This record gives sequence, structure tokens and C-alpha cells, in this order.
Amino acid sequence: MRKVMSVALGLCILLTAATALRAESEKRASPHEKVSAVIGGKKVTIDYGRPSKKGRVIFGELVPLKEVWRTGADEATTLTTDGDLAIGGLKVPKGTYALFTIPAEKEWTLVINKVSKQWGSFKYDQKQDLGRVPMKVAESPAPVEMFTIAVDAQPPKAGTLKLSWDKTVASVAITAP
Repeated sequence: MRKVMSVALGLCILLTAATALRAESEKRASPHEKVSAVIGGKKVTIDYGRPSKKGRVIFGELVPLKEVWRTGADEATTLTTDGDLAIGGLKVPKGTYALFTIPAEKEWTLVINKVSKQWGSFKYDQKQDLGRVPMKVAESPAPVEMFTIAVDAQPPKAGTLKLSWDKTVASVAITAP
């Protein structure tokens, strides 16, 4: 009888914890999303928070120009690859990394940082950068309300990482060796 009560109590605690975690994730102002693509046989996954424009001026006000930005909302955006890749010519070994950007009017910089578990860019440390690469910037054909990251595969061994928000699209090439 004691075993049954212990198991029942354990299940109740587990269910309560799971419910609390779910409720916490539902309270976020910005939903989170994972996007993936296979490039040259290597799976690339981006995990990020998706803030909304909500009538605000984004680049130059909400997101300052020429400063490191968390590239999304909440935790730092992460990139996970199950094989070695090159992003904008930078060799990126298999692993998980934080992605930051430095937006500017005509060109952005993508920052790939070796510390993947960070809250935003508050404790960003440039010494932990794997590297930085330039991103092309274009005007979006239509305003993008919710920040969106896409990884578009272009078989057999190429792809593009695209960041879109408001009237801006920043992109960089991804290749597999």
C-alpha cells in the first residue's frame, strides 16, 4: 500500500511540475519557434523567440543600430548543427551556438558565439565569439509583423539563413563541405 501511495504522490508531483512549466511557457509575450533544414546532409536547427512589431519602430529604436542584438526575444537565439558547416565563409564545427546580430542600415553582422545558454545579450562576451560574418540586407516586399528566421536549403550543399522583421531581410549563405 505504501508503494502505491508513493507512486501516486510522485505522479502528482510530476504532473504539477509539467503543468507549471507549460503555464510558464504560455505566459511569454513572444512565442518561441524552432526551424530546421538539411544542408549537405547536415541538419541545421534554429531555436528563437519571435517578438512582434506591434506598431513600434523596430530598427534604430527598439533594436539599436550598430549594437549587439539578441536576434529575437528572451533567451539568446541558438543554432545547432549536427555536422560541420560554413556560414558566410566562417567554418562552424558541429555543435550549438548563440546567434547575435549587429544591425546597421546597409549591412548587418552575424555573430556566432560559443556560449549557447544565455539570456538575451546582457552577458554577451565578444571573447567567446567563434566569429563574425557580414549579412546582406534587403527591403522586405511587405512588412513582417513577427520576427521570422528561415533556413532555406538549396541542394545539394547550400542554403541561406534569413532574418525578417518589419521592412528588413538580412541573409547569409550556408554551405556544407
